[in-house]
Amino acid sequence: MKLHELSPAPGSTKEAFRKGRGAGSGNGKTAGKGHKGQNARSGGGVRPGFEGGQMPLARRLPKRGFVNIFATTYATINVSDLDKFENGAVVDAAALKEAGLLKKSLDGVKILGNGEVTKKLTVKAAAFSASAKEKIEKAGGKAEVI
Repeated sequence: MKLHELSPAPGSTKEAFRKGRGAGSGNGKTAGKGHKGQNARSGGGVRPGFEGGQMPLARRLPKRGFVNIFATTYATINVSDLDKFENGAVVDAAALKEAGLLKKSLDGVKILGNGEVTKKLTVKAAAFSASAKEKIEKAGGKAEVI
């Protein structure tokens, strides 16, 4: 295949619709903008969030707290979920995604200590709670921080 043979998939592109090009075009004269008014003018219309001069919703509602944009957010998994894996398996973010236990790994995976683990697993994660680490090691496994 050569560059000149490439074309978009059939039905994926549309011909540009030219507004205001005469009565015969089906969209002439006011070109779908109606008669006069702010929205009929060139460059007309209002900015997003504008409510006609009324105090906008974004300014009427109280603002609370502080959001730290540098905070690390972990995707959390409980030790009870790790029992899904077979004995001696290496559990990391990729394995958790494959098993369907994780959608996004965010800034890393944190293992929490809810439930019990019965299998000997090598768990590789960004963080562990103290009880999770204890339970994994009690079952004969290893908790590795990556």
